[in-house]
Amino acid sequence: MELTREEERILQGEEGGTRQRMMELLVGLGRVFSASRLVPVASAQVSGASYKTIGRWGLEWLASLDAKVSVPTILNPVGMDRERWREAGIPPDFAGNQEKVLAVYQRLGVRLECTCTPYEILPVRFGEHLAWAESSAVAYANSAIGARTNREGGPGALAAAIIGKTPCYGLHLDEHRAPQLAIRAEGFGGGGPGGHYGALGFLAGKIAGNRVPFFHGIRPGPDDLKAMGAAMAASGAVALFHVGGITPEAGRYLPLAGTLEEHTITAGEVAGLLEEMPVEAVAMGCPHCSAGELGEIARLLRGKRVRKPLFIFTSRHLREANQSLVEAIEASGARVYADTCMVVSPMMDRFSSVMVDSGKAFAYVPSMCGALARIGTRAECVEEATGRGPG
Repeated sequence: MELTREEERILQGEEGGTRQRMMELLVGLGRVFSASRLVPVASAQVSGASYKTIGRWGLEWLASLDAKVSVPTILNPVGMDRERWREAGIPPDFAGNQEKVLAVYQRLGVRLECTCTPYEILPVRFGEHLAWAESSAVAYANSAIGARTNREGGPGALAAAIIGKTPCYGLHLDEHRAPQLAIRAEGFGGGGPGGHYGALGFLAGKIAGNRVPFFHGIRPGPDDLKAMGAAMAASGAVALFHVGGITPEAGRYLPLAGTLEEHTITAGEVAGLLEEMPVEAVAMGCPHCSAGELGEIARLLRGKRVRKPLFIFTSRHLREANQSLVEAIEASGARVYADTCMVVSPMMDRFSSVMVDSGKAFAYVPSMCGALARIGTRAECVEEATGRGPG
């Protein structure tokens, strides 16, 4: 790798031990992936924030660091709502350790936003370089916005945040952003079960693996793109996708898309994934709910009472900005939690079966929460929670 004089100084330890360690990590990653240089990043988003996922040794490693981030940096969801953890049944010892994790990140200068939708908070522009770790956020930033970020590991994202740069390889480069296969969605439209973008993404991720897909036959909105990308990143390892006529780089690759290996996913296949199964609880907001999704859930719950636990997850930023929607949702007996999500919080571990509206959660709940997972539309999730529908 070619380093600037300033980068060499950091690597030699002239700016302190932690910055040296972080530069060593970045240079090591760059060499593994044949990066020619480091590129400045506009922001960073760090995973490894929940004590459930990092545990004692992760906390000890974080506590050993002594530096400040040099670009705007926020956290992935942590293991609990920072204000309502008692209500959610989080054990005090877990809460104490989670607070220690948060204190370390705060000392490092990381903003305690704790969300998997950093684009709702950080300004992100087309073409700018980022160092984000959350897989669903990476897919959205690359695909829906046209920014450039690899799927960073937690330590790599933190190193990039502290140094302000990341190795320039992979999706930072034009040559790796071209589609590698085409996926045609047939009969996909409207608001029925066959139009579930999270389920479509779950199936597409299994086809694409870690390749870049180009989609034909769909017209997703921003929340649909979020759901698709999150699911593909979980069932596969998709970090970038294009949708003809929708995503900002799709036009550039439209001629190439017609020459690619093509796969078809039908609305019937999508609907077939939404099988009924008895569940003990219902959870929505993985990735975190947008304001529009909170509004939809509030409308679906109007005049209803939940008969089994219904948890909604969103960022603290959006929870505080949409208090009237939160109050409308919670009038039903549902709960809207910030800072955390169903996948990384121990609050979901007490259930043996959970219904979700998310392809990402559908992929992760079995392994992360030890529960059977059922996927449905938001309307079906509300029906299940209120006892007014199938299940």
